[in-house]
Amino acid sequence: MLVFWDEKLVFLAVPKTGTTAIEGALAPRASMVLRAPPQLKHSPVYRYRRFLQPMFAQGGGQDDMETFALVRNPIDWLGSWYRYRRRDSVQGKPHSTHDVTFDEFVFEYTKGKSAPFANVGSQAKFLTLGDKSIGVTHLYKYESMDTALAFLCRRLGKDEITLKQKNVSPAMPLTLSQDVETRLRERRAFEFSVWEQGQS
Repeated sequence: MLVFWDEKLVFLAVPKTGTTAIEGALAPRASMVLRAPPQLKHSPVYRYRRFLQPMFAQGGGQDDMETFALVRNPIDWLGSWYRYRRRDSVQGKPHSTHDVTFDEFVFEYTKGKSAPFANVGSQAKFLTLGDKSIGVTHLYKYESMDTALAFLCRRLGKDEITLKQKNVSPAMPLTLSQDVETRLRERRAFEFSVWEQGQS
């Protein structure tokens, strides 16, 4: 999470949406950088509104801070998680995906309570409020990174923002069967709905 105090903007770090690269580029410009623990770095909008927003309002009179976040195509987002959990360093651990196919990973994700290897959270839950409305002021699609960076340049008064790849999942070809994709779209329809509401 990055806080730009004078610009009244908070960057909410949705996991697996390029947040580490953005933080690497903009941390020197930020008034506050929350890198650890993960529960703070990746604070969802409901946690931000409950704990951090009141603190900002009371501590410095900033009661009109806006928020910015990225949202990724759910299939691509799951693919990134799957590849990330195939790292050699996690092989043999409960959250490793070494011994499952991408189909098995996504199928497990669609269950009400998934196994540890497919327990990766929810972009939709991260970005929405209790009434399922989008809780982020400025939501951009990960696939439209140039547009998102242009917004940040305007808001932060920068000419250019250059991202360096960080925390990248290992590259590998992934295919999802039609049956599993259909199941995913049916059972996790809200994930796709939230993604579609991001700006392009």
